Amino acid sequence: MLRLVCISLVLTCVFAEEVHQATVKIEGEVTGSVKFTQQGDEVLVQGEIKGLKPGKHGFHVHQLGDLSNGCASTGPHFNPYKKKHGAPTDEERHVGDLGNVIADENGVAKVEITDKLISLQGERCIIGRAVVVHAGEDDLGRGGNEESFKTGNAGGRVGCGIIGILTEVSGGISTISIKGLMGITLSLLTIVLH
Repeated sequence: MLRLVCISLVLTCVFAEEVHQATVKIEGEVTGSVKFTQQGDEVLVQGEIKGLKPGKHGFHVHQLGDLSNGCASTGPHFNPYKKKHGAPTDEERHVGDLGNVIADENGVAKVEITDKLISLQGERCIIGRAVVVHAGEDDLGRGGNEESFKTGNAGGRVGCGIIGILTEVSGGISTISIKGLMGITLSLLTIVLH
């Protein structure tokens, strides 16, 4: 059986050296928004996620910016170097491993992360990929089983969204640039044989 699969190759990361901010609107069982700011070799990740159960929840950048089947179609964690899953401070980790966010008793997680591996430019660029919030705690690769080295045993996907370029428009209002998501996106159709 032939199946057409649409793969989106985002060229923004290759050509847009001046991207300094990106954003994602998270939707699903939980909602929120997160902003990414490139600060030299680091990216500051700030935002808020609502509707979570109190406690820790895995927070990752996933490989694909594909929401055609909800959060399930975002693929695995962004891992261009084929490493095992780990904590954000580990040498051995996926690029997309951002650890956990912690929801308070009201189900609100304030996100404040500084990461040295994700980027808004180059080969570790996260623009056009998806952010996924998980139902459970990420064990940071220390769970003692094979799944821990892939996903951190973080459980189901309760919210997600595609990361787009954040631009300033007149009046100081921020918006996601259409150029960031579609204008410089090359869609390739591949045929997969089953």
